[in-house]
Amino acid sequence: MQFNDVIRSETELRAIMGEAVHSAVVEKTLSQLDRHCVDFIERSPFVLISSADAAGRMDISPKGDAPGFVKIIDGETLIIPDRPGNQRFDTHRNILQNPQIGLIFLIPGKRETLRVSGTAQIVRDPAVLENLAAQGKIPALAFAVRVDEAFMHCAKCMIRSNLWVPEAWPSLDGLASFAQAMKDAAAIPLPVNAVAELIEADEKQRLY
Repeated sequence: MQFNDVIRSETELRAIMGEAVHSAVVEKTLSQLDRHCVDFIERSPFVLISSADAAGRMDISPKGDAPGFVKIIDGETLIIPDRPGNQRFDTHRNILQNPQIGLIFLIPGKRETLRVSGTAQIVRDPAVLENLAAQGKIPALAFAVRVDEAFMHCAKCMIRSNLWVPEAWPSLDGLASFAQAMKDAAAIPLPVNAVAELIEADEKQRLY
């Protein structure tokens, strides 16, 4: 698709959208985690990790576990356990090529989010991994994140989306199941119910 009116500079952007409505919007950015960030992370059961490879190809990976599963070493260091997944290792491969990552932490029912950016390493120090054990299982790897910036993000996106308002959620009627989507995308030569059984078995056996 060809577009004829494309913004190509911050000057053009600001001419249309204006400056930050309040200096606090800019000044709220922290160079390390404060007590509010720490409290938020300790209560969060879900984080989104954005990463990119050396060519700039992006990936966003969701991670979730019991609240506080992301451990805080100090004001500049976070440790995220690497639980079993689909073994694509998109985030891992990206970090090996480009350590810059971004994180968004969510707390169910909380309208604001916490944004963190920094650099990551894939680590396997025994003492670190043992501290990340869950359900009696110690992860094989973890992501160690050195915090560069952190700030609380306003609630407008949550208000507009009604993300935490169940009665406003869209209907799931007619939406393809995960099994159907996988079968179609990968041309899996199995009936949908067989693919669904494989997914269910994986979810039961490989959570930790």
